[in-house]
Amino acid sequence: MAFLIASSSRAEEFAAFARDLDPALDVRVAPNLGKAEEIEYALAWQPPNGLLKTLPNLRLIVSVGAGVDALLADPDLPHVPMVRFVDADLTGRMTEYVALHVLYHHRRMSEFGELQRRKVWKYLAEPAAHEVRVGLMGLGVLGSAAARALGVFGYQVRGWSRSPKSLQGVACYAGPGELDAFLADTDILAVLLPLTPDTHGILDRRLLAKLSRRGRDARLPGPVLINAGRGGLQVDADIAASLAAGELYAASLDVFEAEPLPHSSPLWSHPRVVVTPHNAAESAPAAIVRYALRQIAALRRGEPLQNLVDRGRGY
Repeated sequence: MAFLIASSSRAEEFAAFARDLDPALDVRVAPNLGKAEEIEYALAWQPPNGLLKTLPNLRLIVSVGAGVDALLADPDLPHVPMVRFVDADLTGRMTEYVALHVLYHHRRMSEFGELQRRKVWKYLAEPAAHEVRVGLMGLGVLGSAAARALGVFGYQVRGWSRSPKSLQGVACYAGPGELDAFLADTDILAVLLPLTPDTHGILDRRLLAKLSRRGRDARLPGPVLINAGRGGLQVDADIAASLAAGELYAASLDVFEAEPLPHSSPLWSHPRVVVTPHNAAESAPAAIVRYALRQIAALRRGEPLQNLVDRGRGY
């Protein structure tokens, strides 16, 4: 029985932690497979298409991340159980990122930063947290944790998901039929959706134009977008166009259609856009490996796997 690390990044780190945590485990790092028939488990992140198909006795795939779209895009992906990475470490980091950027834009820090660079002492009106409506697209493990954290600050928290959810203190919307009402009731939109065929490109100019912008209920100078989900959810050019047209006031973007973000993108230089390098929830390799080993142990004991991916839904 062997455990394969098939990751486009940090593979040797994962392998070192796996060997430390279980010295008896036969740990291999792709592309050095050895005898492929001996490999029963794989920890994977963006492996080459077709690689996992070459493992005839593979019993389990553990995703390095919460998203599994890159794995599901492999047309030759074996039909074995696959689990997403869900861990307190990842959840905590993502919650911190969302709360940080909600507060950053609510308190108009990008504008204060510009005033500081110009050495201008100027007051900018800031609403109280309880006056600001924060909408979360995606109410899974990560979205639910972020919603609870934002509630502590007193924000009016809304949530939208594909299927109906119920969270204490959160106004919940569900399905395409309630999406427009959710957007119209949102000042700051934070997106933690999985990437599926249904959500690909959902953050386009048409959607952004539906966010709360005018009227007595709008508490900020304009709507704000925070995307810490997947780059494929958004249309980068549409975000730039919405910012230029005043339909979107500010944004924090951790993910992009192409990564690294091309130098030619206007998002780099917009004064009210925060660009981060896909690090919102960059979990520690030790936490990821411990999670993988727990899942392997559960499979060996015949126990149910946690966070099993539904391939039909895409997450």
